[in-house]
Amino acid sequence: MAISLPETLAPPTDTLTPRQIVVELDKYVIGQKDAKRAVAIALRNRMRRQKLPPEMAEDIVPKNILMIGPTGVGKTEIARRLARLAQSPFIKVEASKFTEVGYVGRDVESMVRDLVELAVDMVREERLEEVRGKAEQNAEERLLDLLLPPPRATLDPSLTEDELRSSGTPAQESWQHTREKFREQLRDGRLDHRSVDLDVRERAFPSFEVITGSSIEEIDINIKDMLPGLIQGRTRKRRLKVPEAFDYLVQEEEGKLVDMDSVARVAVEKVEQSGIIFVDEIDKIAGREGGGQGPDVSREGVQRDILPIIEGTTVNSKYGMVRTDHILFIAAGAFHVSKPSDLIPELQGRFPIRVELEPLGKADFVRILTEPKNALVKQYIALMETEEITLRFLEDAIDRIADFATLVNERTENIGARRLHTVMERLLDEISFEGPDLRDKIITIDAAYVDRMLAAIVKNEDLSRYIL
Repeated sequence: MAISLPETLAPPTDTLTPRQIVVELDKYVIGQKDAKRAVAIALRNRMRRQKLPPEMAEDIVPKNILMIGPTGVGKTEIARRLARLAQSPFIKVEASKFTEVGYVGRDVESMVRDLVELAVDMVREERLEEVRGKAEQNAEERLLDLLLPPPRATLDPSLTEDELRSSGTPAQESWQHTREKFREQLRDGRLDHRSVDLDVRERAFPSFEVITGSSIEEIDINIKDMLPGLIQGRTRKRRLKVPEAFDYLVQEEEGKLVDMDSVARVAVEKVEQSGIIFVDEIDKIAGREGGGQGPDVSREGVQRDILPIIEGTTVNSKYGMVRTDHILFIAAGAFHVSKPSDLIPELQGRFPIRVELEPLGKADFVRILTEPKNALVKQYIALMETEEITLRFLEDAIDRIADFATLVNERTENIGARRLHTVMERLLDEISFEGPDLRDKIITIDAAYVDRMLAAIVKNEDLSRYIL
């Protein structure tokens, strides 16, 4: 699962000390100091490595991290926020989705290809941001040409557009004056009701797959590159409203201004030097063959297939060869049934940093509900504000919500902070449904309200298993 990283955090990452990195992570993740400390050191070491001479930097490999802890304690969130902080290409994959070569399932090398695709999107967005002003300027000129074509009938037809604009004849001066009026109206939105005829490139093309004895993901046939005249050259005339035509022309101009070969090179380098892959559920492939853990004999095979990716190998992608030697791997698992020592020794050796995350208690739940930038309480307050409803959570209400979440986790499965989502949804179910029709737009949530909405469900253990 690819996760985009649009947000830029300050201060600049190359100046962040490990202590400052932990402070940034504290804004989003409660507790888990050891895990934050480990990832902060890993990120800082990556910054240190980039300042070394190339011959020395080549031999310094990242110290991969293995996070051990139950679900819902912040393993994924720590890795995701770290990647956003570093503005690094980052993907989260589930180890259980991969299979040994010869079995039906995802090829382990696909995680690297997915990371490259994500990095290409990131670099492309950066380049598009740089050229957007120029692209909009060019698109505006093209749109004005469609709305008010140059007066070629009274001028030399062999003249170019620029020569027409600078010819200085009375007809040209009148046309130029009218064009500037059109430009002003276009920018003010007064031409939005008008339509223009535009040559639009055909995008639809029948897709097909080539199936051979090897993995389908290894086959990379770019039909558009092979048959540019057949696909990219086909256009059809469409009548578009002025705003739609402007958006299309901006995209077309951006495509002309961005060098995709350069984007691909930068993206591959970004992946090789600063990519982060989060491998979740690694405990699900920790069973050994012949260990009496069922008929799934592919578990150790998956470990052996993942091993070279983590050790450092070269993966073929549509953008070129990608080396994985310096990609940071963060693996995580609950390890309820298995334990880290059940992984094959070679794989264990590639995760030298082991961090155990602690289960969350009531005090942590209280902080999770209120302290982070994206705290649940803040989210629900913002959601209700869209209906002009003001939600007020009293301290005793927060305390009771944390009480109920802790109690349900103890009685049923412990799913950590995710329990707060189910509790909050149940608590605000009535307000969410009746919200648009409420006359009283100021609602105070206190301990009594929490008890009224949740106490009966929590008290009935069988009911709470299904609802909470």
